[in-house]
Amino acid sequence: MAFVGRWETETQEGYDEFCKKIGIPDDIIEKGRDYKLITEVTQDGDDFSCTHIYPTDARVTNNFTLGKECDMQTIGGKKFKATVNMEGGKLIMCSHNYHKVCEISGGKLIETLTCGSVVLKRTSKKI
Repeated sequence: MAFVGRWETETQEGYDEFCKKIGIPDDIIEKGRDYKLITEVTQDGDDFSCTHIYPTDARVTNNFTLGKECDMQTIGGKKFKATVNMEGGKLIMCSHNYHKVCEISGGKLIETLTCGSVVLKRTSKKI
């Protein structure tokens, strides 16, 4: 239940390069660069819902059950299949070319997203 709540971005490293790598248009990258992304997480047993709220209130919600393949979507509208597992208190999502690790450290939500050799690290505070 450590992930449950509402989180707001404090810092991002590798944002532009990562967004370009996953095919987000330049105008969307520009709008989101300094935006304080809001992430809302709910949990019911092994079932999670994660909503990202972007500039202009665009929202992307991904629902998943630990250990089961599910359909996911990026802010750019690209759909992909992924499986999320809990390992050592971390949520780890794997798809064929995308990897995401979410963990709680020092009361912060740390998201590390990897696509190929490009990494985005986002740190958020609970609000």
